[in-house]
Amino acid sequence: MLYDTELRFLCDTLQKCHIQTHIIDMSQPLTQRLSQMDIPTQLGDIDGLADLESRLPQVRPGVVYRFRDQLGCHFLYCCLPTAARESLLAIGPYLAESPDSQQILELAEKHGVSPGQLKYLQNYYNSIPVLPNANHLFALVETFAERLWGKNGFTVEDVFSEPYELFLSPEDKKSPAEDTLWYMRSIEQRYAYENELIEAVSKGHSHKADMIYDTFSHLSLEQRSNDPLRNAKNYCIIMNTLLRKAAEQGGVHPMNLDRVSSGFAFRIEQAVSLESVPGIFSEMFHTYCRLVRKNSLKGYSPPVQRAVALIEADLSASLNLRTIAHNLNISSSYLSSLFKKETGQTLTDYIILRRMELARNLLSRTKLQVQTVAQHCGILDVHYFSKLFKKATGMTPKEFRQVNSSN
Repeated sequence: MLYDTELRFLCDTLQKCHIQTHIIDMSQPLTQRLSQMDIPTQLGDIDGLADLESRLPQVRPGVVYRFRDQLGCHFLYCCLPTAARESLLAIGPYLAESPDSQQILELAEKHGVSPGQLKYLQNYYNSIPVLPNANHLFALVETFAERLWGKNGFTVEDVFSEPYELFLSPEDKKSPAEDTLWYMRSIEQRYAYENELIEAVSKGHSHKADMIYDTFSHLSLEQRSNDPLRNAKNYCIIMNTLLRKAAEQGGVHPMNLDRVSSGFAFRIEQAVSLESVPGIFSEMFHTYCRLVRKNSLKGYSPPVQRAVALIEADLSASLNLRTIAHNLNISSSYLSSLFKKETGQTLTDYIILRRMELARNLLSRTKLQVQTVAQHCGILDVHYFSKLFKKATGMTPKEFRQVNSSN
């Protein structure tokens, strides 16, 4: 086919965004077509198959269809002209927003889904990416359509019926074994999202973590409690632990991780509303990614790793090349040369850099006197501290606090 390259590019790009694509042979029976899309069929009958069979023949070449089904799931689809037969490119499902637990219960009641079958509906939502703004997806599909039919050779139609209804009549239900396999796959997909997030964090790839998180429904938390806020907090605690381990794999020293992890653990427990949880989630991913980028010790030799660990352990201590070399039982000249070679800066410059970072944090987040801030940074002479601080920031400590104070 002339558009093979473009089709592969489109499908590969959408796969990175966790959006499913399927090429459906229109000559196959409806149940087989739905099976290819891995759509759940465990939830009973809503409109039956007759309406679906009557609508599918209406799909026309040169048209990109955008539609939303009864569950609020969005799809895109269009015909793919081939030499032998007509195929359908189906993209989706995706959600514009995630329904909360109450909305899922109301949907289940509306469509006659029994409590015993509710887990299928919940896990179906859990496996669907969330795209609050689908403009980029539309742009990709429209560009592909231009390659198929020319810039002005196609139209876009919105359809709010169910050409791919999620519910089949009872006689078309899968066997219990197939039900179990589908349920397992939906859980596996949720865990795959988590694993990709953890891998991105371990490498400090915040841009990739952002992309994954944007498609990661907050309902991907398994419902372990009847209290939605408690459930969200529990999942946050789990993710905090996993992300801490991911950052440790990325080479961040446990001492740095302990402070961050403890801070998030406190904030999680202090959360008073479900709406505050996604913000904590997002901040956790970004913070642990920054830790990996800034503090990763991977690739450093053991002496340099231990030197950095000693510095990070207590910036208020008396830190200098001779003292650190003595604690490591190596010569000052060897440590100095090795540290500069591996980090690109002298050990003294690194100590000053870390102390000034601490100073900026304390000045902006606390009301400690400048002299006390200097002591926390291991500098007893406040005038020398102010000189170093102005050299690093272009402002005196007082000026910096006036501009950046959060108190």
